[in-house]
Amino acid sequence: MERLCDEVLQLIFYELADPSPLTQVSKHFHRFSQDPYVRAHYFLVHYGSTEAVYRALGRGKLVTARVLDILLTSGAHLSRYLIQIAIHHYFHTQTHFIKTPWVRSVPLRVFAYFLTLAEEKYGEIPRGKGEDDGSLFTTFLKESRLPSLMKSVSWETIKTLLETYHFIPFSNKDPIMSQFPLALAIEPRLLPSAIANGFSMDYKYRDFVFRKMFERPAVSSETRADDIAGNIRELCKLDPAMFVSRTVAAEVCMEAKANEVGYAALKQLDKAGDLRFELSSLVEELLATFLTTRSISNVSTGDIILHLFADFPSTDTTVRLVVLVVAFISADNLHTTLAAMRAKIETLGVGPITRRDIVNVLVNPFVERYHSVIEFARQEVKNTSDDRTLSGSQYVDDIVEEVAAKCLEIACKGKLLKSLAEGFPCLKQMIAKLTLARYQIAVGDLPSWEHELNSPTYSARLCRDFMRHGVGEVHTKESLLPESVKSEEPALEQPESRKYAVDAAVLRREKGTDQQRNEILSDLGDISQESLTTMIRQDEVTPIRSRRRILYSFGPSDVLGKCRYPHDPVHIGKWIRASFGPRSSVTAIFMTHAVINDNCTMLHHYLMHNDPGSHNGLSAAHVPVTFKHFQLLARLGRTPNFYIWQDIELGAEFYFDENDYLTDNNKVKIEPTQSTLSASPTLNSPNSTSRGRKRPRRTAKETVRSYVVPDSDEDLATSDQDENEPCEETNLQLWIKHLSILLKAETRKYTLMKRNLEKTPSENKVRIQKNDFIKSLTTNLRTLRKVEAEKHQHTRGVVEDYSDDQDDDYVSKDTKRRKLFII
Repeated sequence: MERLCDEVLQLIFYELADPSPLTQVSKHFHRFSQDPYVRAHYFLVHYGSTEAVYRALGRGKLVTARVLDILLTSGAHLSRYLIQIAIHHYFHTQTHFIKTPWVRSVPLRVFAYFLTLAEEKYGEIPRGKGEDDGSLFTTFLKESRLPSLMKSVSWETIKTLLETYHFIPFSNKDPIMSQFPLALAIEPRLLPSAIANGFSMDYKYRDFVFRKMFERPAVSSETRADDIAGNIRELCKLDPAMFVSRTVAAEVCMEAKANEVGYAALKQLDKAGDLRFELSSLVEELLATFLTTRSISNVSTGDIILHLFADFPSTDTTVRLVVLVVAFISADNLHTTLAAMRAKIETLGVGPITRRDIVNVLVNPFVERYHSVIEFARQEVKNTSDDRTLSGSQYVDDIVEEVAAKCLEIACKGKLLKSLAEGFPCLKQMIAKLTLARYQIAVGDLPSWEHELNSPTYSARLCRDFMRHGVGEVHTKESLLPESVKSEEPALEQPESRKYAVDAAVLRREKGTDQQRNEILSDLGDISQESLTTMIRQDEVTPIRSRRRILYSFGPSDVLGKCRYPHDPVHIGKWIRASFGPRSSVTAIFMTHAVINDNCTMLHHYLMHNDPGSHNGLSAAHVPVTFKHFQLLARLGRTPNFYIWQDIELGAEFYFDENDYLTDNNKVKIEPTQSTLSASPTLNSPNSTSRGRKRPRRTAKETVRSYVVPDSDEDLATSDQDENEPCEETNLQLWIKHLSILLKAETRKYTLMKRNLEKTPSENKVRIQKNDFIKSLTTNLRTLRKVEAEKHQHTRGVVEDYSDDQDDDYVSKDTKRRKLFII
């Protein structure tokens, strides 16, 4: 280090946040650090020309008159605003954002020389309260929405501050730093002067600037769409990095009716080709997002959707379905007549309405009433289906049956299915037949967990938890295609491969690949359903320091509007249990699907109907848990839900499957399949419970015992007598018995797989962990045995005494004395 030349040592100094420890290493380093040129250029190189003087004044012991001269002659930026803040801070006249000693550490003679340089540069400097340049700039921002005659600070004054007095925030901690881009949104002509002073627009402020430029003007304001479009063009010309993103454009479109001036300016920019994307493609993509969000059922949002579609008509099938859903939801809310509905469809240009359109509208997760849709279909839709001409009632019944069949797999459609069943009584029988024919699940139908280690994604088709995982794929690509066109034609694959005309200056001249288009899309920003006003308020309330953002709310963002399920949904499973009863084959199938999908909401509804006056605390509305449910979960390697274990602890009866408790009238006919416990001696023994016969309730037999002396003849006789008497197993004992056998079978399977992998020669050994089912079953079986032991102890009155009152020479410490009491 001592042999390093001064140039290399100087570069080392510039990279250190605090060179003070290095200056104490040797006298050579200490003498080197005393050089005014080294000190001045350290602040310039390490902090930049904008913050160099501010940082130097904070290290007062290092600043001398020579250091100040070198800083200013080497290009350090010195604004009148910095001088005013330094004067206020040094003489304690005002409290600014600086809470450290800062300039007060500078010697008085050095600070006096600093004021001399300031006076030579700017002449007389205003020093009164509220007279500094920062206060004038803040006043200009506050008065931005006022008419010109009412403003006390004009934009010409701010331009003078920038050009003559080199105004610019001198620190990232300065609150004006975050407000500075707002001035550019109010007056874009200030940007050249700001850039000349060293200001660089951060990309994160770009959207904020254009949001303020598109902001809805006040009622008394004279701002026109031409003025907004002109300011945006000027700002984009001054800096190539400034352009209207797709994010801001979508937010302006979401206020198309409330902010007509901003929306008109956006359309002017699109018509003149000043946008880097086509506005029609943006609107098409924006409207398509409403098909799966709750906001489509909002009245104000529906008006915006229809307004945008009227300005930018689209042939996209997804957008067309969105418009139809909005139109029919509005018709149900406003009780629109059939003639008015027909006229509205013709005005929107989305006709003619086909049978597939009616079905797609009804199966949409946010359509909960069917009257206007069915009435329109009965009168206006051509009644043909698969080249078969049907009567009016048969045609409607055919549509209703198809809708009901699809709604079974859309868990949040309980309200619509309930109303359809009330309006069409024959629908309930159809649902029962369809459920029994299509949705029964046997153990062999499921993928084994050892084959799904890398992708355990299996889910049952019914009873999905839509609040956690969404409603699934409701509208497929085939269902959106017109009825008259075959789905295999590649020209109609628009919902999946729709190409957006993005970056008109580039993509119109060159045909880029999909990857290039995606990169351009990402550069132009993503779209959302947030409105412009919402995002502006969010930007305004966002704290400056990012570390504090977790503690605050970001504004009135419409989070609920983006939910994938309705506002007050009714689960299909709830309606099934209420309509078919808890001891029905249809309800049993839904129960099986809920167990596989780990649907906590439905399991709570099915299992936690407790009645203190009923047997074992379980009411008649309780849907039984069966041993087959554990077999299915063992096949998938998944953890049984908490409610299942709690149900067993509460005294649930033991059933092998639903056939054990179903009556002959509604029993499910299941084809025999190979079970995972086919080798279990208990299940194949002739003493096991018959599958086709309802098993009688088992109760523990109460006996009366008397005092006996341990190891006596009376004790032996009593034991022989008890062994000869038949003892009925309780439900909890049956659960423990069969679950223990299942655990042994699954553990044996896991051990065999582990041994096979260990024998396989491989460089990278794969370690297989026990699946979640084995872990959960091991833990909960221990709990069930403890509960059974406590019940057994309470019933028989067995009390264990561990006292050591006998002679230690004759009795071991581990000996336990038993005392039996008469019950």
